[in-house]
Amino acid sequence: MVNRILFVCTGNTCRSPLAEGMLRLMAEEAGLPLDIRSAGTAASEGCPISPHSRQILQSKGMQEMLLSSPVSGEHVNWAELILTMTMGHKRSLIQQYPEAADKTFTLKEYVRHEEEAAAEAEKERAVAEWEIQKALNPSLSGAEMPPWLEWSATSSDYDISDPFGGSFDVYKRCADEIELCLRRLLDKLKSSQQ
Repeated sequence: MVNRILFVCTGNTCRSPLAEGMLRLMAEEAGLPLDIRSAGTAASEGCPISPHSRQILQSKGMQEMLLSSPVSGEHVNWAELILTMTMGHKRSLIQQYPEAADKTFTLKEYVRHEEEAAAEAEKERAVAEWEIQKALNPSLSGAEMPPWLEWSATSSDYDISDPFGGSFDVYKRCADEIELCLRRLLDKLKSSQQ
């Protein structure tokens, strides 16, 4: 079972601390021995998390004060699972730490249901086939991708939007989206324990 989880966003003041704090509380309630941290791809060391994030975590019962931390090799080596808030964060981490590629996912990507994963694989296969056809047939090189295929290639959204600078309601919607993913994550972790 995965025991050490690292959440990553940009500044480590909004999304990843929300994920860290909420999962700590949920894991404790579920009796799962998880060690959870968060960091940011462009974070400064020791900054307080956003007031809205802190307020949301406090309303859920978390009193500990979380501070920002930049992603480091130490974080990456420590983590058994790295969950990012966006595909951009994932790409950035893998570029900087290629050895972490097999344990780095977006949060939404990691918790997707099997049916979603199968549909996503089918979309990726169709896009790859189109790219091969374009490469093999020069007359297609100027042709546009069929609209249905273009939509399929861009329709998956594994990003959790950054609430930075938004109202409390924007942060709350972000926290609700993260919490839904964390519930799926806990289910996945529990089933891997059995």
